[in-house]
Parts: sequence; C-alpha cells; structure tokens
Amino acid sequence: MSTENNGGNGAADTCPPGPTFELRLVFLRDLSFESPHVPGVLFGHDQPELKFSVESSHRLRDKDLFEVSLDVTVHATAAEKSLFIIEVKQGGLFEVRGYPTEETVALLRTRAPEALYPYARELVSSLVSRGGFPRLQLRPINFEAQYAEAQRASGASA
Repeated sequence: MSTENNGGNGAADTCPPGPTFELRLVFLRDLSFESPHVPGVLFGHDQPELKFSVESSHRLRDKDLFEVSLDVTVHATAAEKSLFIIEVKQGGLFEVRGYPTEETVALLRTRAPEALYPYARELVSSLVSRGGFPRLQLRPINFEAQYAEAQRASGASA
C-alpha cells in the first residue's frame, strides 16, 4: 500500500482523483408549525388522517456546488378539524464533481434528498411531540425508486 505526500509534510492530496459526491453543509431554510385548534384537539378525537408530501429541487450555486432543497409537508386532521400542519424546507450544499450530467442529476434527485431526509424527519417528530401530540415517526422513503418511476413515466409520455 502506498501513500502520497505533498512536499514531504504528510498532508494528503486535497482533491482526490475521480468523481466526488459530498454533503458540505446542512441547513434549515424554512419551518412552519400550525395547530389552530389547540388545546381542544389534543384529546377525544378519532385516529388522525395524515397527508404527507415530499418534494425536492436543486440548483447550481457555484462550479460543482449544488443547493438541494427537500420540502416536507405533514397535515393531520380528525373529524374535519386540522390538528396540525408542518412544513419543513431542509437544505444542503453538495459538491458534485466528475460525473456526466445525467448521473449528476440522478445523484441530486436521489442521494442528496436521501441524505437530507433524516434531518427533516427528526424535526417533524420533535415538532409533533412539542406541540402536545403523540409521537409521529415518518416512514422511510426510497428516493431511488421514486426517481426510477418518474423516469419511466416521463419516458412513457414522450
């Protein structure tokens, strides 16, 4: 096994050869928690109905640096009353270098949201508990399967 040094100082090369996909920064862009009927809805209601949506988007910020936004919305209702509405916009900066354009887009639509989702998921769980409601754990999401399905659907309609 060989190790490469820069100028004998023991520092490894800072730009490894080959493609790079790396999460550089995680941030919270926006957050909203609304529970308009508290405390009246905290007790004595049926099992709530949950409406859940997740969307992601990305844009180039700088050479090889992409901003990815994961938007999660959870709306709980019972007996036609809104229990709570949560909207989370979780963001991240990803360095993506050395991939063909099509593969870069696939990474930004699958692996990037996959990296951000646990942060948004934990935040939703915490907000629900802090709002006085029973614990809520959002289901895992297979972003690769969703992307593949979207690719099949767009190929079928073309």
